[in-house]
Amino acid sequence: MEAQREKFLNLKTSPARLNTEETAWYLGFAAHDIPVLVSHGLLKPLGHPTDHTVKFFAFVALEELRSDAKWLARATDTMIAHWRGKNVRKNHSEKIILIAEN
Repeated sequence: MEAQREKFLNLKTSPARLNTEETAWYLGFAAHDIPVLVSHGLLKPLGHPTDHTVKFFAFVALEELRSDAKWLARATDTMIAHWRGKNVRKNHSEKIILIAEN
């Protein structure tokens, strides 16, 4: 996987549209972060994909976002809040299970 990422990032000419994994590589996020950014309106896929279809993103739009420090900060804060919330919910449900077992 790392070799694919390195090969992609070293392309002389990037493709016009990138899939979720390529988008994550290009922006410096994990692939599982991209759907979160889409759901929070920070990334917009091309066309009108349904929930369970492959999503593509315009390279030119990603180039702009990649060079926008404010957008990067918002996206990073969104990911921090998302995972913090998931961890709180996970820990809360684990505590409920432990209490129920006792």
